[in-house]
Amino acid sequence: MIAAPGKDGWVAMNDAVPPDGLPANLKFLRALVMVLTATMIAGLLVVIFLLVTRLPGAGAGLTLPPQITLPDGATPLAYTVGPGWVAVVTTGNDILIYDPANATLRQTLHIDP
Repeated sequence: MIAAPGKDGWVAMNDAVPPDGLPANLKFLRALVMVLTATMIAGLLVVIFLLVTRLPGAGAGLTLPPQITLPDGATPLAYTVGPGWVAVVTTGNDILIYDPANATLRQTLHIDP
């Protein structure tokens, strides 16, 4: 039999282990690890769910403000709003500058790639 120091002197190693196999503090630690694992799995599932439900809409077509009408054949790629102007970038490498008050085309810039 192997003996180890205990609070009441030397204790046999077989007497130091509870009958169910684990000390109480290790049972508590095991429970904490299981709760942490379950929480991490739940969090990962939530992140995956949000990515799957939110990202498919990101590739949808660009919707311009309703007052802006583009010239025939122009497809919007991006637009930005500034103080007193709205710029629309088209797939034909053009930047169309509009007046936001009356939606009239002010200027057209062609970009050479």
